[in-house]
Amino acid sequence: MALATEPVVQISGPWTHRSVTANGTRFHVASSGEGPLVLLLHGFPEFWWAWRHQLTALAEAGYRAVAPDLRGYGGSDKPPRGYDLITAAADAAGLIRSLGEANAIVVGHDWGGLIAWSLGAYFPKAVRRMAVASTPHPLQMRGGLLSSPFGGGPPFSLRGLGNGHPLAFQLPMFPERQLERDSSALVTSLLDSWSAPGWPDEETTDIYRRAMRIPSVAHCSLEYHRWFFRSTFRPDGYRYARYMRSPAATAPVLHLHGSVDPCVPARSARGAGQYVQGPYRWKELEGTGHFPHEERPEAFNAELLGWLADPEPDR
Repeated sequence: MALATEPVVQISGPWTHRSVTANGTRFHVASSGEGPLVLLLHGFPEFWWAWRHQLTALAEAGYRAVAPDLRGYGGSDKPPRGYDLITAAADAAGLIRSLGEANAIVVGHDWGGLIAWSLGAYFPKAVRRMAVASTPHPLQMRGGLLSSPFGGGPPFSLRGLGNGHPLAFQLPMFPERQLERDSSALVTSLLDSWSAPGWPDEETTDIYRRAMRIPSVAHCSLEYHRWFFRSTFRPDGYRYARYMRSPAATAPVLHLHGSVDPCVPARSARGAGQYVQGPYRWKELEGTGHFPHEERPEAFNAELLGWLADPEPDR
């Protein structure tokens, strides 16, 4: 059964909810604090609430933290198109402008990390600093797909969707039904299998399952995956890869990764510094899986805030 949007996404806490229009799309955002803008971009299968620990920590440290629901997720618009990384980067750049800033510190996890990488390349002036978690550079991800197109592999290895076969995403309706069936029980399986032992708890999985059952979210969230796979073999994907090939991220980059991430192994993300012109710092968080900002928020926040406070972030 589908759920109404507002009660699911407008979770109360030390933040405020509002709608922001950017790039021709309406986005639901949660925000907290005052100071330099930090834009927090979530991944799959989550929504803005993934950043609840960072919203409070950043606000307490003197930042204005804003966590939007990505296009197609949560309380944001769910248009039929626009689930490519170029449009998503334009969404993020538009959000920064709509929030009254010329640039921002951008933090992205999973698909939000891929968007952050793309934002740094396509809209470098919009990025003051960039922190990426659990996400290789898009060309590293693309290279893994090209080397093993039939073997799955992050971000395509969704257990329960055609045994992780990336081609299963191209089937009409089947993947969506798998995500929605049994009150989105597959979301629990994904969170459990991609994290280190001990996370998530039942309340967390229940919130993410309810968010996946908002009308159109299952379909829209999979459209990002479909674009990434399909575009790999199309002219638009070639153009995207060519644009991303040159080191274009000029802002300082912090690259965080869980040491025991079973979804995107740390080895697949190492070496992304070759795509960065500015200062680059790689850090593995021990004993952490694919969701380090939620599994070990204290350690994640310490790394992020320490890096933000460091005037020489290349060390």
